[in-house]
Amino acid sequence: MELQKLTNGHHQDFQHLEEGESPEREEFLPHKSDGETPPQFTDFEGKTSFGMSVFNLSNAIMGSGILGLSYAMSNTGIILFLILLTFIAVLSSYSVHLLLRSAGVVGIRAYEQLGKRAFGHPGKILAALVITMHNIGAMSSYLFIVKYELPLVIQAFLGLQHSSGEWFLNGNYLIIVVSILIILPLALMRRLGYLGYTSGFSLTCMVFFLISVIYKKFNIPCPFDGFTNHTAENISMDGECEAKYFTINQQTAYTVPILAFAFVCHPEVLPIYTELRNPTKRRMQAIANVSILGMFVMYLLTAIFGYLTFYLNTEAELLHTYSKVDPLDTLILCVRLAVLVAVTLTVPVVLFPIRRALLQLLFPDKPFHWVRHISIALCLLFVVNVLVISVPNIRDIFGIIGATSAPSLIFILPGLFYIRIVSTEPMNSRPKIQAACFTALGFIFMSMSLTFITLDWVYGENRSGGGH
Repeated sequence: MELQKLTNGHHQDFQHLEEGESPEREEFLPHKSDGETPPQFTDFEGKTSFGMSVFNLSNAIMGSGILGLSYAMSNTGIILFLILLTFIAVLSSYSVHLLLRSAGVVGIRAYEQLGKRAFGHPGKILAALVITMHNIGAMSSYLFIVKYELPLVIQAFLGLQHSSGEWFLNGNYLIIVVSILIILPLALMRRLGYLGYTSGFSLTCMVFFLISVIYKKFNIPCPFDGFTNHTAENISMDGECEAKYFTINQQTAYTVPILAFAFVCHPEVLPIYTELRNPTKRRMQAIANVSILGMFVMYLLTAIFGYLTFYLNTEAELLHTYSKVDPLDTLILCVRLAVLVAVTLTVPVVLFPIRRALLQLLFPDKPFHWVRHISIALCLLFVVNVLVISVPNIRDIFGIIGATSAPSLIFILPGLFYIRIVSTEPMNSRPKIQAACFTALGFIFMSMSLTFITLDWVYGENRSGGGH
């Protein structure tokens, strides 16, 4: 969905829509409408339903990080994980609230244009770069799953114990085939709303994954003999199957960035808002709240049941842990296939905001054109494929992306946009003070995460591979 003609900087025409209305008139948690709030964007008629919008936003939230949440819980403990997950989910919803307030006041529906309105052209460039960096990281993580999981699934279905060296068992070839045959056609859709059906199917696949994780909890004994050689040296066998409630270790440094990365959907909020039928801030906030709550429940259940299946033997990628129990387990093979379908169908949803960001930077005043639309999609898929093929292990790269782009998109930029754009509130007002504290929290979060990750690089020796 490219809507350059709607976000070309002529936001003055929209300002009358919100004059005289307090930016805090509509609350963070939606309540009954008084029926007086008009649509924010009268020059574009959205056609996407509430349900389809929830599907698209939920699909944008749901990332490959769900496969690493059980591992994250094993390095934080159940209670600490629950606290962190709740904390990030609530703050993500509040940041959507700030983003919608800022967008509603000036009638701008593009993240990059909000950056321009708040800080001029440098703000626009910064917003576009953060979105591009984050979403390219997300796309890479999805294709990494395809690269490593799809050959194993094909190999298992063919009944092969070891790879025979055929091209269709080579992950590098397979991601190129998947990109051309599945991802590219979906990425060429003109509007994001058209992907609602594929997003719904993608979420269905992940629900199947969750049900299978819960089922396997009651079918895999602990301790399992196959994990004897994989138990950490400093852990006694007596505590191998004992749940931990609070745990702090070197790997805990990656937990918060992983959780923050798992709830980032902010680049997709405004495009989905644009295409929403009967768009109001309250309606879009409700979509965000429902989507975040749904993903919170799915994340929590997956983490708990995955962790309580393998405890200290949980690996960074949950599906790999199951494969050590029985590499040819039919249910796990079906789960792997479902996860592959889910992450593959998520890539086009994540690609849309990158393309829009690049169009805003390179062709800000140009109307929609199919040549630009297709060319940017091809270039993005080419870059991501080269990255995934050439980099053997990008766990550290994802740690950096999660520690920089995630707090920028969740905390820092929405807070700064609100402070700079909403001029009807004085700086000493409660909403502005909250936004300032929210922004400061993002900088603290970024600094702490980068510090912990750097220390882990310098002093850490026992670090698992695998990208989230």
